[in-house]
Amino acid sequence: MPNPFQKKTDRADEPHPREEPRFPGELTLDDIKTVFKDCDDFENREITIAGTALSVQIFYIDGIVSGDSVSQYIIQPMTSKLRFEGTPDEAAAIQKIMSGSVYSHNVSLRDSLDDVANDIAGGFCVLLFGASKKAVSFEVKSGTTRSVGEPTGEKVLKGAKDGFVETLRMNTALVRKKVKNPDLKIKQSIVGRQTLTTAAVVYMDGLTNMDIVSEVEKRLEQIDIDGALTAANIEEYLVDQPNSPVPQILYTERTDKFCMNILEGRVGILVDGLPYGYLVPATFAQFMKAPEDTAQHFVIASAVTLLRYLCLIITIFLPGFYVAIAMYHQEMIPTQLMQSIIESKHMVPFPTPVEVLAMLIAFELLQEASLRMPTPVGDTIGMVGALIIGQSAVEAGVLSPFVVTVVALAGIAGYTVTNLDLSAAVRLCRLAVVFAAMLLGMYGLAMIGLLFVYHLASLDSFGVPYLTPFVSADYGSVSEAVLRKPVRSQKFREHALKPENKRRQK
Repeated sequence: MPNPFQKKTDRADEPHPREEPRFPGELTLDDIKTVFKDCDDFENREITIAGTALSVQIFYIDGIVSGDSVSQYIIQPMTSKLRFEGTPDEAAAIQKIMSGSVYSHNVSLRDSLDDVANDIAGGFCVLLFGASKKAVSFEVKSGTTRSVGEPTGEKVLKGAKDGFVETLRMNTALVRKKVKNPDLKIKQSIVGRQTLTTAAVVYMDGLTNMDIVSEVEKRLEQIDIDGALTAANIEEYLVDQPNSPVPQILYTERTDKFCMNILEGRVGILVDGLPYGYLVPATFAQFMKAPEDTAQHFVIASAVTLLRYLCLIITIFLPGFYVAIAMYHQEMIPTQLMQSIIESKHMVPFPTPVEVLAMLIAFELLQEASLRMPTPVGDTIGMVGALIIGQSAVEAGVLSPFVVTVVALAGIAGYTVTNLDLSAAVRLCRLAVVFAAMLLGMYGLAMIGLLFVYHLASLDSFGVPYLTPFVSADYGSVSEAVLRKPVRSQKFREHALKPENKRRQK
């Protein structure tokens, strides 16, 4: 049945209803004022160039432009007789401005209304010369931005404590400070038809596989969306299979982690307004690593990585395994343990699957509440709430102590996953495993496990298999995914990325 609220002209295959250029008018004072009509923060002032009979119009947006910089570096030089005295016409005045008579580190000459409107909205101050219909734009953006601080979403134990912020140019500067190499290339593009958000592709020239760089640039150009204000606006257009709940693009707030992956041959993406950077290609092994692994002793880092993989298996399959053996395979439980389980369930009115599912859902509710509440209150809810609910449920005979122990162990093991998106996917898989075990027992566990592996093996990330290097015949690469070699032994970069420069060190 057709939607009665949908217009007949709205078709999914029609192009986006925005003209290019958006403002096709002439570069005049009236046209600029028409573009910024009903904008109370739009400022316009006319000044006379000192020593001449020429006048110029100044335009800027109050708030995103530094008023002190406009006064000191633009208006003051324009009103100085020594700089412009004897200037015959606007062409000569523009030539002097472009030559440095007005102080600015970034000067552009514009001759279209569309470019001028975008500059004004982007934090530039524009000088309009009406007779010649040309404009000069100066970058004088306001410095009211969040200062660089320690990342809040990724805990730093042994590493740099400078994290990305919401300003693109500051983020690129943080990367440049760590990689002081002219081969570090940063290519910018515009994403979002209404927001005109700037996105930057970061890579190492002569090291990174240029096919990956070209594919990233192609996918960014194909994004046709009104606004790029959230992570999903970018991620879902970049990944190969957006319908999969498994994360396929690695993000980080840490500049050191970002730069380490750039030097490894990956491509980085920085988006203006988002305080983190994206890294592609992303593989499953990358989500199981932490930057501290490279800072610790290789024996300790290897042991911790193995522990993460073990905890990943525990958090996914332990609740379902308990449901399977409790319902279908009681012979697998030792006699004394079976007696303890029977005694603990003597007063519990619910079957084991209901207990496990109820505890898992309660665990998720507590975790969601702790994330949404302010930090001091959230920490209290997470710790005290779990203790109170678990103890109260056991004392009231609603849940058995063994179920609480199993779910708590699975939940704690899940906290070892270093990536938030992967952790959310793991919790979803844990519920699927419980349902499979409830229906088919151990056969259900085996089937759901094979289904997980099949799904992961079917994923690609920019031409790189998602399970790299586990699907590779190179056993040395497989060992590097779960064990960290000494730094002196890490001679070559990851083969699956096909970098142009494969050697890390001599």
